[in-house]
Amino acid sequence: MLPSDQFDQLVEAAYARIPARFRKRMKNVALIVEPEPGPAHLSRGRVPRGSTLLGLYEGRPLTTRSVFDGFAMPDRITIFQSPHERLAQNPAHLAKLVEDTVWHEIAHYFGLSELQVRAAERKRR
Repeated sequence: MLPSDQFDQLVEAAYARIPARFRKRMKNVALIVEPEPGPAHLSRGRVPRGSTLLGLYEGRPLTTRSVFDGFAMPDRITIFQSPHERLAQNPAHLAKLVEDTVWHEIAHYFGLSELQVRAAERKRR
């Protein structure tokens, strides 16, 4: 198991690879690392029993916001360390999994549905 600060660095590096034009538009978003998804995360992520979760976006997508919106708590993107480590075949694969998960959750922030994100991921490969 990777020390948490080293996993945090993988997440930071993955975020830094998001094109600047998108990062500049991200406002009031907390990027968090947790060891494992809890029952509430799995429920919110609609994860089938026996499966796990690599990341979770919680918030109001950019496409549904208005200039008339008042103060709001930050949206949250949570990246789960242990599921990534269990799936990774080697350090390079771990870094790629983290990068893909960060990209996936940021796509939800920009308003893409799960189906749209999956289609974009296929094109991205």
